[in-house]
Amino acid sequence: MSDGMNQFLQVFFEETEEHLASLELLLLGLDLQRPDAEELNGIFRAAHSIKGSAGMFGFDDLTAVTHELETLLDRIRSGQLALRADMVDLFLQARDVLMRLLDAHRQQRPDPSVPVTDTVARLRALLQDAPVAAEDDGFGFFANAPGTPEAAADDDFGFFDQAPGTPTAAVTPLEPAKPAPAPPLPVGKPGECESSSIRVSVEKIDSLINLVGELVITQAMLGQLGGALDPSVHERIHQALAQLEHNTRDLQESVMSIRMLPISFIFSRFPRLVRDTSARLGKQVELLLQGEHTELDKGVIERLSDPLTHIVRNSIDHGIELPEARLAAGKPASGTVRLGAFHQGGSIVVEISDDGRGLDRERILAKAREKNLAVHDAMSDAEVWQLIFMPGFSTAEVVTDLSGRGVGMDVVKRNIQAMGGRIDIDSAAGLGTRISIRLPLTMAILDGLIVAVARTHYVIPLTYIVESLQPKAADIRSLGGEEGAVIRVRGEYLPLISLHDLLGETTPPLPAEQSIVVILEADGRHFALQVDDLVGQQQVVIKSLEQNFRRIDGIAGATIMGDGSVALILDVDALPGLAQQQGAALHELP
Repeated sequence: MSDGMNQFLQVFFEETEEHLASLELLLLGLDLQRPDAEELNGIFRAAHSIKGSAGMFGFDDLTAVTHELETLLDRIRSGQLALRADMVDLFLQARDVLMRLLDAHRQQRPDPSVPVTDTVARLRALLQDAPVAAEDDGFGFFANAPGTPEAAADDDFGFFDQAPGTPTAAVTPLEPAKPAPAPPLPVGKPGECESSSIRVSVEKIDSLINLVGELVITQAMLGQLGGALDPSVHERIHQALAQLEHNTRDLQESVMSIRMLPISFIFSRFPRLVRDTSARLGKQVELLLQGEHTELDKGVIERLSDPLTHIVRNSIDHGIELPEARLAAGKPASGTVRLGAFHQGGSIVVEISDDGRGLDRERILAKAREKNLAVHDAMSDAEVWQLIFMPGFSTAEVVTDLSGRGVGMDVVKRNIQAMGGRIDIDSAAGLGTRISIRLPLTMAILDGLIVAVARTHYVIPLTYIVESLQPKAADIRSLGGEEGAVIRVRGEYLPLISLHDLLGETTPPLPAEQSIVVILEADGRHFALQVDDLVGQQQVVIKSLEQNFRRIDGIAGATIMGDGSVALILDVDALPGLAQQQGAALHELP
């Protein structure tokens, strides 16, 4: 297949996927009693666009399904057929069939298991209830029927209506496209402005982001060299360096915004998930979405989909009670799952909450003791909730195809941490559970605090930092032997970890009262990290080490500093575990 045809096919796959997503959302939002005419038109247009584009490429299976689908939709929107719940269910099933067919064509691997014939027959059977209008052409293709809005040239096919060399139906002639040296682009309606967007491959954007990252490093190097120059003698150089820093930051933000997508990109699939899962479990669940327009890096969004899916399913399966149980507890029969996103402190926070039964503290502790985990009754709720992220941990009494095998929550946490994020749980018995996921805006650049230990620089991601302080000798207490030390911060004792000892530095450490302590929060608990000095705060470009070196516990990556030296980025979540391995005590004093 030629490169030109491959280009058209790629656009077809992308546009069809967008149409299917739009079709699903509109179907889920339909009011069966009073369906909105514009929503019905939108569903019809989506099916019609898929049919037209698929026909151009000879995808007869896609065309067959969408042909019957649009015929039914046209009867419904014209009032010849009343909308029913079973119709919506079948339309959603047809949408799933279309998605499977699309994937098969994209991978060039026909899938004989896709029930095309059965779906067409079931859709056609619904037509038996509707009278045939006089202007029906016998095929249900009302788009070209005289007097209908689609009689004119339908521009809903997007890229393919005016693709050079493709056969089209007899429609109102369009103005010819002007020749251009670039690949063929969509031609708008007569008098319409040119498109305000273009399609660019992700590889090109990633390459651009990498180049901007190198520019950020170079600018930091020039800034450090310029700092050694006398401002009174080299005033113009200092001004130019300041302007370069400003322009580099603006360029960096602009380039990073190219990869940003609204989180509705993944939020949009959850209405269907909640609808199907709740119906399967015999529960009534309402989904509320908030902050759908919050933007996040494309790479983060794609990797966030699976963790969110697992958490939402758990909320419905384990959190939301059956209608009769909710009514007995004085709650509405229908439960609520909220999915929201918002900016907070340079990060994105995604929250999943429900008004269900909440987590059972005693049950979790009992299960932990069965697995011989080191737990005690004095543990805080936050620490107990973190136990559900242990591998193989589940309190479900019955194993179902949805949950109960203890597989998933540990993977959820691992995936979130791999993105440089963290996950926290807050729950109250009988009131519900809230799970908060804090993520960086992008996976390429992060804001970090530069600290020094034995003249070596390390980076601590700002999302973990609570505060920093210089301790007093009287506030630090040793627990004796290999049990480590604790520090008193405003009347509370926190485990104290020396980064100097953790890294095995051979030079003598500074006395505690001459060092700096950074209070960090990870896995729902606070601890203190002792370092020699604070160097400053800056944005750093993340460089992976695992391509050339083996994975090092406690190190998440590396970055290049302004002087050309390499600074390691700390994996804050792993530090408490490393300290435990070295014999340090992380339990709080009673």
